[in-house]
Amino acid sequence: MPDGEKNIASRARGMPPFIVMDILEKAKEMEAINGFSKLYAMTGWRLGYVIAPPEFIRPLQKLQQNLFICAGSFVQAAGIAALRECDEHVAQMVATYDERRRYLLARLKTMGLATRVEPTGAFYALANVKKYTGDSYSFAFEILEKARVAVTPGIDFGRNCEGYLRISYANSLENIKEGLDRLAEFLAGKKA
Repeated sequence: MPDGEKNIASRARGMPPFIVMDILEKAKEMEAINGFSKLYAMTGWRLGYVIAPPEFIRPLQKLQQNLFICAGSFVQAAGIAALRECDEHVAQMVATYDERRRYLLARLKTMGLATRVEPTGAFYALANVKKYTGDSYSFAFEILEKARVAVTPGIDFGRNCEGYLRISYANSLENIKEGLDRLAEFLAGKKA
């Protein structure tokens, strides 16, 4: 397998890449379920894979057949092409997302919005807004209505995330800057 199938977030953080082939020899001890959506920007193509112990394969096939049927042949061909030919594009995406991630974290810090943890696995940060609200759900809708910025309420991810907002950096740097400018202006009018 080419060098391409690696975790994009790990590469962005300078961590050793996760290579699917590395776990094949341990398939009797562990499972891996992943897809092409984030790494290869193939959202909506519904293409993924499972590596699992042999006794789990047939039950997983039954589940897959009832839920997904199969990916179209052109989607499968695109997945093969991504694995074989997209290392350069993935490296470019890694650099782009890392730039956006670093910008978002720096801006949140200047706005006094601490992050619970530095993101390393997706395109989102959890920003602590407890000094503004105890109701992240209502607060997210207020931000949408008044600042015209979409964020996700932390409560959507469980009680431990109440008082946080999930902010995505899966957009252009220009849009991220504008969204954070609007959010900063909105927060300036709120009592902390």
